Amino acid sequence: MNKLIILCASVLISPLTHASALYFYETGTEDTALAGAGQAARAQDASTILTNPAGMTLLPDHMLTGGLQVLDGNIDYQLNDPHRNSPGDVLKPFPNASAFYSQRINDNLFAGIGLYGNYGLGLDYGDWAGDRIIKKSTLAAMTLSPSLAWKLNDRLSIGASANINYGFLSLTRSVQGEEYQEQDHDWAMSYRLGLLMALTDSTRAGVTWTSQTDYDFDIHGSSQIPRASFAIPLTAQISAPEQLMFSVVHDINPQWSVMGDLGWQDWSQFGAPDITVRGRQVDNASRMKDTWHMALGAQYRPSEKWRFDAGIAFDSTPYHDQGNVSMALPTGDEWRFGTGAQYRITPASQIGVAVEYLHMQSSHVVSPAIYSGRFDKPSLWFAGVSYSYQF
Repeated sequence: MNKLIILCASVLISPLTHASALYFYETGTEDTALAGAGQAARAQDASTILTNPAGMTLLPDHMLTGGLQVLDGNIDYQLNDPHRNSPGDVLKPFPNASAFYSQRINDNLFAGIGLYGNYGLGLDYGDWAGDRIIKKSTLAAMTLSPSLAWKLNDRLSIGASANINYGFLSLTRSVQGEEYQEQDHDWAMSYRLGLLMALTDSTRAGVTWTSQTDYDFDIHGSSQIPRASFAIPLTAQISAPEQLMFSVVHDINPQWSVMGDLGWQDWSQFGAPDITVRGRQVDNASRMKDTWHMALGAQYRPSEKWRFDAGIAFDSTPYHDQGNVSMALPTGDEWRFGTGAQYRITPASQIGVAVEYLHMQSSHVVSPAIYSGRFDKPSLWFAGVSYSYQF
């Protein structure tokens, strides 16, 4: 359940504001092809370290999974004032990579480690009316997740991950006609707990809880907007909310499996950005609410070598009103449509490809009024390749 938060209004946002880039569950693995469906219960490769660490108890003695992915799309921002230059499509292609390793320690204990990026965004606003606020920004983040899983019995397993998150933020804007760049980095901790249950021989369920993650980037510099020029400290705090995911996978027969998700994210805790324009506080009462995630997917295995995936997912908007969203969080209801295939090269190795399209609800920005505008039908797409090897 990712929500898009653009740093467009960063230098207008007061300290301790919550902002972010893209928070994904697409990491270049099979989850992309299934739109995330069944993610907490599938446990088909070592990427289960990210989706439910308890799933390691279903893997071979040693397993390595890696993935490469690229994100692109159209995030078009048009100002309401036709006499001002609008930035247009601000999203640029953004790469991603992941690697996961799982190992059996004994009959009941499993250990693993994952290195992945599910935060990241590259924006280029170009020479627009607000280039003194922002021209370019890049957020790159990676997470290292050492994990353990314990098989309590043949029906029940538990798992846990301690996530070490590293983030890097770069912000470029125009100062007196020249590009001025600032950058900062930060470390943050988060945690993940997982439970995996075999309800029957053909049905299993998983539950995963993930704690909130906070990146805190401090950038200081001068900001200029029409009829005002001042120096202001900037704290862009990058937050991913606490979340809970429940998944079920059912094997109908050796050829077909169906799966689904129900998830929740605690977006209401973030309230709304407190924006200050020319020294005056703008009334910006809480507009955020918790979000819900639902997904359905299917897998088809026509032979021992091939497996085909397809999935659809829905994520509800974190806003009460799409007509009054924050420029720092232009999102709404999201629909995902994914598909892909896995091919077993040898009995021990397989390769997969996946594509996914994400359609976002349109939204309108009313504050700050000088840069009010709209995001019309934002969309993203993902394309990735994965490889798994067991030994």
